[in-house]
Amino acid sequence: MTDGAGASDASAAHAAVALAASAVAKAVAVLSAGDARTEALAELMPERRVLGIARAARMTPLGRVWRLGVLLLDADGGVYAIGRVVRAERPSRRSVTADAVAEQRSLRAAAIKGGFPEGETVNFAARAIDFGELARAGASGPLVLSDAYGGGGKVLVRWSPTQPDALIGFAAYLADRVDLLVHPPEGA
Repeated sequence: MTDGAGASDASAAHAAVALAASAVAKAVAVLSAGDARTEALAELMPERRVLGIARAARMTPLGRVWRLGVLLLDADGGVYAIGRVVRAERPSRRSVTADAVAEQRSLRAAAIKGGFPEGETVNFAARAIDFGELARAGASGPLVLSDAYGGGGKVLVRWSPTQPDALIGFAAYLADRVDLLVHPPEGA
């Protein structure tokens, strides 16, 4: 590959990422205007000891996001790869036989300890998507540049982490998910 080809590849990547950023700005405008339902974004602070006193795990609020499939979007145009999701629930004493069930209950209780109201949907362990990294490396979270998949210079979303070829154009994916959130199907 010559330097000219490398420069044109970099230019195409930056152009594709700029189009993706434009799609994000449009999505934020539509979601805001449509008063779409948001969910909480939080950071899980693990259980720890402070001056020898045990402090329970809790979730620290980071803001509000719209959940769009495998992506989260905030009002400032930040895009995140979805991590984990719980519904805040007060702890209760129940006989637990499975570790996974006990862990889920402790995460729900951590959301309550963080100040989230009972029943609130809380997203945590989400990773910010870096559009600069996407342009440089060709991938960031579930977003990839199509050059790695046969050319075209488009940003794609890997909508299923278990299927490497489960890819769709970012702008189309975003538009579809935004429409579903702003105009949910009847009964949803």
